[in-house]
Amino acid sequence: MSMTRSAAALPAVCLAFCLSFGTAMAAGDGGGSGGGSGGNSGGSDGNSQSMKPVKCKPGQVLDTSAKKGKCVNAADIKKPGKQKQGMIYDYGKQLAKAGEYELAIATLTLAPDQQDPRVLNYLGYSHRKLGMMDEALGYYHAAVAQDPDFSLVREYLGEAYIQLGQLENARTQLTEIERICGGRQCEEYGDLAGLIVASQQK
Repeated sequence: MSMTRSAAALPAVCLAFCLSFGTAMAAGDGGGSGGGSGGNSGGSDGNSQSMKPVKCKPGQVLDTSAKKGKCVNAADIKKPGKQKQGMIYDYGKQLAKAGEYELAIATLTLAPDQQDPRVLNYLGYSHRKLGMMDEALGYYHAAVAQDPDFSLVREYLGEAYIQLGQLENARTQLTEIERICGGRQCEEYGDLAGLIVASQQK
């Protein structure tokens, strides 16, 4: 299928941008800016294997308040709720982006607030990477329910739909990202648009 024909199904605002951007994105996902609750949460999946975080035992998280950081039992963390939530989320996200999906899931499930859309997003991400698509979709949809304007989870949800061959659903997420943060200036939009175009060329 030609680039022009495959782009025809995308929102009109995407056409010129996607035609120039799609080929570059076909090589792999880029880093994203995040949006909504995620703020700077990291964009698409690419290069996730390059980071090597400290691996703590199950039930432990990395306490970065120490100079070198140390593993501590999550149950023993005495920080206020938001700080504890943030510490567990940050460590779980690091593990997920580094490809330590099972450990990321084990870590993120320790977070006090399991309805945190950021936590739900990376639970979805980790399950998707393990090929557990039903579970991944469940977490992604729960994150969207908590924060409909979370652009990063909509990008990842769109990527899940691409994996499942459900391009119309992926385009719906692209439209939602455009509503949230715009087209060309929004990294999540560019990442997902490029992947949609690439998938149509296969």
